[in-house]
Amino acid sequence: MGIQNPSAPARAQSRAAGNKHPNRGPHSGGLVHDNTRHTTRFTVVGNYLVQHPDLSLLAIGLGCHIQSLPKGARVDIKSLAARFPEGATRIAAALRELEAHGYLRRERHRVPGGRIVTRTISCNQPAVRRHADQPRRADKPSCVDRPAARPRKPLPAVPQPACTAPSLLQEATDLLADLRRHDARLFLSTRDTAHLAPGVAAWLERDVSPAAVGRALTADLPPEGLHRPAALLAHRLSEQLPPPPPFRGPAAPPRVRHPFQTCDGCDRAFRAPGPGRCRDCRRDAQEAA
Repeated sequence: MGIQNPSAPARAQSRAAGNKHPNRGPHSGGLVHDNTRHTTRFTVVGNYLVQHPDLSLLAIGLGCHIQSLPKGARVDIKSLAARFPEGATRIAAALRELEAHGYLRRERHRVPGGRIVTRTISCNQPAVRRHADQPRRADKPSCVDRPAARPRKPLPAVPQPACTAPSLLQEATDLLADLRRHDARLFLSTRDTAHLAPGVAAWLERDVSPAAVGRALTADLPPEGLHRPAALLAHRLSEQLPPPPPFRGPAAPPRVRHPFQTCDGCDRAFRAPGPGRCRDCRRDAQEAA
């Protein structure tokens, strides 16, 4: 029969709370910091996160890593599992911890084109946000007290074509409507399309192909979100307008090439619209006369 150890705890405790925390209270030894002030490439992370009493070590480390990333970085489970050796299961559990304590929020948004995407929002001070949101919800103005919407800023002017043929404007409108196939952010309203169509028609009028116009409008778009894509397109249509094509006069008529004929005088082949004599035989006949 085994001997029991009366000094062993009844069950393992995963958390040390209150004054029993190993880093609280007076002690003579332990950690000593040898710090150098950072001047570049550093991130400010609060002790609310790095010394959180309820988060696991993996969740704290993952939270610090996420707060150090730039805007737009991918923080889904697949991307994080490819970056760290902990594996998808442990990383998913750590993300749930951070979400439960308010350090992460997941919001679903509908982007132009109808597709729904999930955005992850990192919050460095969840408690401050909760306190700030409470009076905002309580003091939310009613529909009657809500201030009037700001007037919409007009779009920049676009070039105007010399010819406003309906077929030319329709071709320009179709080109603008097709831009969203190249980039979903270029989803234009009917009003914006009507404003931009004359500018596109001015390009087409200058012998620029529709494919070349599309490339000029969609090339080198900024990677971040477009606040107002119609304003960007109007700016490009005005600033990058090509010069008019060079003047070309009417083309000369093609040279007539007559069929071969056999000379009635010397049987030599020559070109002429009909049978007869060659040039030499005609000259000899004139000299003889």
